[in-house]
Amino acid sequence: MKHLIVCIAAVLLLLAAAPAPAQAPAAAQAQFVVPDATRPGPDFDVERATRAWLDTLPADARAKSDAYFEGGYWLELWGFVYTLAVAALLLYGGLSARLRAAAERCVRGRWLQALLYSAGLIVLLTLLTLPLALYQGWWREHAYGLSNLSLAGFLAERAKSLALAVLLGAPLLATIIAAARRSAGRWWLPATAISVMFLLFVSFIAPVFITPVFNRFQPLPAGPVRDAVLSMAHANGVPADDVYWFDASKQTTRISANVSGLAHTTRISLNDNLLNRTSLPEIKAVMAHEIGHYVLNHSLKLVLQMGLVLAAGFGFTQWAASRLVARNGARWSLRSPDDMAALPLIIALLSTWFFVMTPVTNSIVRTAELEADLYGLNAGREPHGFAAVAMRLSTYRKLEPSPLEEILFFDHPSGRTRVRAAMTWFAENPTAGAAGQASR
Repeated sequence: MKHLIVCIAAVLLLLAAAPAPAQAPAAAQAQFVVPDATRPGPDFDVERATRAWLDTLPADARAKSDAYFEGGYWLELWGFVYTLAVAALLLYGGLSARLRAAAERCVRGRWLQALLYSAGLIVLLTLLTLPLALYQGWWREHAYGLSNLSLAGFLAERAKSLALAVLLGAPLLATIIAAARRSAGRWWLPATAISVMFLLFVSFIAPVFITPVFNRFQPLPAGPVRDAVLSMAHANGVPADDVYWFDASKQTTRISANVSGLAHTTRISLNDNLLNRTSLPEIKAVMAHEIGHYVLNHSLKLVLQMGLVLAAGFGFTQWAASRLVARNGARWSLRSPDDMAALPLIIALLSTWFFVMTPVTNSIVRTAELEADLYGLNAGREPHGFAAVAMRLSTYRKLEPSPLEEILFFDHPSGRTRVRAAMTWFAENPTAGAAGQASR
């Protein structure tokens, strides 16, 4: 119990620690260039305009982004295989059973034992999966010019993630374990309910208590960007009176933004890459998309939709685990299907379920992203800004996949899909946006 208290205290100190102040970025400095074939006129053609935008990505950049994204397909497979291997090591090597025994020796009370076991398992899993994380999250990102983190910085980020996982994940797992013991063989129902409530809780506290652990958030200075974003937010019912920027450039070269939280925790945030490397029309397009997510209640809808997939996954896992424990429980030193030392088996089975369900979960998210795209085009009225951003994102997302490839592997619409949507919208609104107004 002493070690658990020390761990929690360390996490609380980590959450309270504020990073050094960062310098405010220069906003919207990039030049905004629109291809000639995409300008409005009597001969405007959606397909020709779409192709003109797609051709702005140089061939070498396209080959690089295709290689990066297609490599991700294999990483999904190898990540799944790696997870199964780690679970097998924990079960067949007896590490999970020994960790359970240690937790039972250290503390009294079954929930506290489950809490200590879960915390230890999270630490053990993090260490065992570190080689894959180093390759996927650090070495490969540097190889494709997408990361700004040093190795020490990457490990520090992983340590923060581990601390948060122990602080938030261990109580969640302990509560699910306790519910499983009381459910008389129907643990998939309470496990689903607890998980969904946890995800909703995290979405509520994340803007204030979680994301600041990794980045410093500061109010965006007054100017055209702040005014434009707040104007769109107020016009679309977002309850926020300020815009924040955060220092993502210390970690990545990617652009991003979000409108996150609920009620009084709602926060509008843009990263410094977006502010430094894009134009005002592009920023408006990005933020209109993010406002779309908020107004369309995508956070809640996605949790509920994924909750249904998770419920089916827990049902499958309970069915399969009961049979596997009956056959191999003695070999794994498991006492029963609801033994907390069976958690690596549960992780392996859930990983199998979600690996098979990847096209389904991708389609759920991709549908929400497309809805936010269309909302953002109507709210931001910057179709060329939207197309330009789609091209920027295509430096690390495959630009033109086959239709089946997009369904199976894309959790966002492809660059081609997004540019065509923007040009279709522009064909019906030829005076919209900076480019359209300049051509009147």
